[in-house]
Amino acid sequence: MKQNSLFLLIFSIFLGCYNPALAQKKQVAKALKAIMSKYETVGLSVAVLKKEKMIYNKSFGWKDIAKRKKIRNKDIFRIASISKSFTVTSLMQLVEAGKLTLSDDVSDLIGFKVRNPRFPDRKITLEMILSHRSSLSDKNGYFTLDVVNPAKNPEWEKCYNAYAPGEDYEYCNLNFNIAGTILEKISGERFDRYVKEHILDPLGLYGGYWVDGLDSNRFVKLYEYDSLSAQFKEAKAAYAPRREEIANYRMGYSAPIFSPTGGMKISARNLAKYMGMHMYYGSFKGKRIIADSSSRRMQRPLTEKSGYGLALWVDNDMLPGKELHGHTGSAYGLYSAMFFQPDEQYGFVVITNGIHTTEEKIIDAFRRDCIKTLYQHFIAAGN
Repeated sequence: MKQNSLFLLIFSIFLGCYNPALAQKKQVAKALKAIMSKYETVGLSVAVLKKEKMIYNKSFGWKDIAKRKKIRNKDIFRIASISKSFTVTSLMQLVEAGKLTLSDDVSDLIGFKVRNPRFPDRKITLEMILSHRSSLSDKNGYFTLDVVNPAKNPEWEKCYNAYAPGEDYEYCNLNFNIAGTILEKISGERFDRYVKEHILDPLGLYGGYWVDGLDSNRFVKLYEYDSLSAQFKEAKAAYAPRREEIANYRMGYSAPIFSPTGGMKISARNLAKYMGMHMYYGSFKGKRIIADSSSRRMQRPLTEKSGYGLALWVDNDMLPGKELHGHTGSAYGLYSAMFFQPDEQYGFVVITNGIHTTEEKIIDAFRRDCIKTLYQHFIAAGN
């Protein structure tokens, strides 16, 4: 009897100490570490949002390889092309205010001719720019508007593809550096300041485009994989402050310095909160950023070929059988993903600061594996 009583006592203590939620998080961490090992990643930060609640946020691996510093949840990454959605969200605010329309001619908005020379009578609209249907390309580069400005570049015609504006799709970063410049010209506010004051601050998020306006101690270093030397190399340009260019800044022309196409710096946790705003069609925890109709328009695909809307696309491959909305990012060795399901109200953010490959198929597989793992543990399991 005494042995049975002792057994029951020990069993009761065990039950009292067992925490299912903690055990689950340990399982997830183990699974994510296995994925990191499989793909040989430098570091990883993830966040899971469900019904406005952050149900998981965890960071693994190295923030700084040389100094052996680990990533913390509050650390920030340059998230690359997910940044495009911040630019469009800002422009939708101006559309709602009646300051411009998506059907406006970009030439009128930007202040110089933006015309495909093969189709000189076909106007290129703001909507075409924001959905990569403008017929513009990145052949001449995209770090300055000089490449497409006829007054600055005698080879400006090379910026255009052979098809007519609005009739095909090609992903093009130049589109969004033009869009960021339009934001400045119409709002009268510097690009980085507009996004901070009209999106980040209202949502209570720490981040931004201006390097010197952020705590550099929180920057996660990015590492590009060099297949020739089989080594990771720090991408120092990712957080270049560009102080000289900013000192000579021209409002309404110099916005590409901040990279409206890819320059947002933010943590996975805060990016997930921003994602929640789009998941709830423009509002998050009582803070409305854009109208329901504007958010839905951003998420509505404008081409079957791509599933791309206005800086957000519909994805059917990330989770088989699930239609997710979002965007990815790839730059300087960083690979990011932000995808959400608006009807079922859950979403994921996955960011790595370096992966042992340059092959897009493998990088896509890495993103899918991470999101699938988070989905299985936190959504499919019914937690």
